[in-house]
Amino acid sequence: MRKFKCSICGYTYDEDSGLLEKGIARGTRWEDIPQDFVCPMCGAPKTAFAELKETKTVPAHTILEDEHVESLRELTPGELSALCSNLAKGCEKQHLTEAIDSFYQLADYYKSKVPSHSSRNFEDIAEVLKYDLSERYLKANTVAAEKADRGALRALVWSEKVSNMANFLLERYAKEGNSMLENTKLYVCEICGFIYLGNDLPEICPVCKVPNFKISQIGRR
Repeated sequence: MRKFKCSICGYTYDEDSGLLEKGIARGTRWEDIPQDFVCPMCGAPKTAFAELKETKTVPAHTILEDEHVESLRELTPGELSALCSNLAKGCEKQHLTEAIDSFYQLADYYKSKVPSHSSRNFEDIAEVLKYDLSERYLKANTVAAEKADRGALRALVWSEKVSNMANFLLERYAKEGNSMLENTKLYVCEICGFIYLGNDLPEICPVCKVPNFKISQIGRR
């Protein structure tokens, strides 16, 4: 029997075990599970799963060794704001109070320098996200692997999972529109930015594993 793993939270579906609480009997093949199946932990769609296969470990220094790496460039105010905000959240987990305040102040400063883009629409946002997933993460992971920067690699893992989930939700919204948000709640993790759609909040964030008191409801009235 085969196993399929969620690319967002790591939940694994085992055909041999099934998923009895979801009405999926033992021995149910992946192909026979309905297309509207979602991950029981993070809510990701069936398309977020991939079959688990044996893989060979490649040393970090050999990854894309011969490929050209994009030259370093000056970060935009928006990128600097996001970077400082993420550093502040990382400091929260380590209870570094002074550093938290400093990084949030820097994040607010750079955010104030970001030009307004009132003309941006849904399609523009979706295109930027798709480009990040197809190009930018590959380059960033290559550089971090070459430098053996474990902290950067971990941050990129979280960020890519969060971006993938956002992309799945955008694709669903493009099909369903506002009906997708009816009779359900929308949450976001304050630490990694993971977006969760559902009424039953998970006990921990499926991506960064912080307790759910760090997951806030969006649009709560």
